[in-house]
Amino acid sequence: MNNKKIAVIGAGSWGTTLANLLADKGYEVKLWVYEEDLCRIIKEDRENTIYLPGFRISERIYPSTSIEEIADGIDTFLVVVPSHSVRSIATQLTPFLPSDAIIINAAKGIENESLITVSYIFREIFPERFHKRLATISGPTFAKEVSLKTPTAVVAASEDIRIAEKVQEIFTTSYFRVFTNTDLFGVELGGALKNVIAIAAGISDGLSFGYNARAALITRGLVEMMRLGIAMGARSQTLSGLSGLGDLVLTCTGDLSRNRTVGLKIGKGMKLDEIQQGMKMVAEGIRTVKSVHDLKRRYKVKGAIIDEIYAILYEDKSPEKAIRDLMRVEVKDEFEGIIQ
Repeated sequence: MNNKKIAVIGAGSWGTTLANLLADKGYEVKLWVYEEDLCRIIKEDRENTIYLPGFRISERIYPSTSIEEIADGIDTFLVVVPSHSVRSIATQLTPFLPSDAIIINAAKGIENESLITVSYIFREIFPERFHKRLATISGPTFAKEVSLKTPTAVVAASEDIRIAEKVQEIFTTSYFRVFTNTDLFGVELGGALKNVIAIAAGISDGLSFGYNARAALITRGLVEMMRLGIAMGARSQTLSGLSGLGDLVLTCTGDLSRNRTVGLKIGKGMKLDEIQQGMKMVAEGIRTVKSVHDLKRRYKVKGAIIDEIYAILYEDKSPEKAIRDLMRVEVKDEFEGIIQ
């Protein structure tokens, strides 16, 4: 097959941004678009007016609402859909995968029902021959800034270093630097867990608690991420890298962070249902909080921040009371529960 062709499954802000990046590198990009109206707009106006307004879409990008059409003649697939849609999309894609396909995930979440990350959903859906050909690309990225070609660093992860290096080669540009990692699960887990802490940081900002509180939440949030991640089999250095600490800092501090924005609005007194009704794009952390709270109990790890964010989102606990309770948590060794 022509290795300068690639399919991007999902035309949200991140999918559209990565499609443009690849097109600029000379790839012919087939872009799967869920909404028929948006597909027509992209074809006619060369702009994603819903999810990435203001940026022209390359003529090398060919949008379609048909998975079968998108998959024709392709051996590299980038899946960029909300994590709760991954299982359905993977099921639809399976009949059209060539035997040598590489499947790259760019979603960040943990499925509520199964409590597994995207690569494990892929393992349940795709035949075994594809299991060593799975990869994830993750890290501290805002779609708008990548579209503006500002300096960005991410990580490409696969259990097979050759696949990770292939993904690195596909995506690396002068402004988009891609490092490799063989801890596929750890990279996916970091990208999901940080969204929970970002909501907490947003709530703190919404309550006007200042920079000290935000820094404390980021740092203690990382400890909770590492406790759970290590208990589940992730490498500690992965969670202190681009897909863990890097993404955590970005989503907890950046004004473009959807998860921080959710927290900010909660801190200012809005209810979750009201916030979600006004959102065009998915804040993955809202669903991930449920999964992470369940995983924390399953693996019997401490996570006071996780507990309080779950209580705010799903038990109608007031942010003010949650913060007061968080400040009453017994203080012990800073790194208690983390394997040294």
